[in-house]
Amino acid sequence: MPIGKPEPALIVLSGLPGVGKTTLARRLSTEIDAVHVRIDTIEAALTASGIVDRVGGWSAVPDTGYRIAYAIALDHLSAGHSVVADSVNPIAITRAAWSRCAKAGRARLLNVEVVCSDLALHRRRVETRTSDLEGLVVPTWQQVEERTYERWDTPVLRVDTAVSIDQAVREITSAMTQGDVETPSR
Repeated sequence: MPIGKPEPALIVLSGLPGVGKTTLARRLSTEIDAVHVRIDTIEAALTASGIVDRVGGWSAVPDTGYRIAYAIALDHLSAGHSVVADSVNPIAITRAAWSRCAKAGRARLLNVEVVCSDLALHRRRVETRTSDLEGLVVPTWQQVEERTYERWDTPVLRVDTAVSIDQAVREITSAMTQGDVETPSR
């Protein structure tokens, strides 16, 4: 690590589709000069390439996008860059994998659950959302409501995008500067 440069951090944004994770990730990564790793971008590229159809669909390779994201994040962390990971991250298995990624990259870890407490706003975001990526099919409101999303059983910072994205960025950067992050074991 260069002299004076802090340890890299892995900030893992998690939450249902439409809560504002990508908007938050873009703003946060600019604010803290971090790399933004977005699962949707990886999965859309895999879909657009045709590889997913050739192997029998996403059910044949359900964790491929996440595995690629972990590898990309680890490369950046190992090079000393902080990473903002942007994914639904719905289950304990994916959350544990991000934690292992931070540890392997000797990075501080901050898990952030992004919510939108205004149900009408959340629904409107989902129903008016259009894909910004070739190969990405955005979910319907019914799919969002039916999606498996496990409650957190480890410490997590919750930010509410119904308040404002700027407020969420401030809460995350505050947690980072106050040391509310897991540090890697040496």
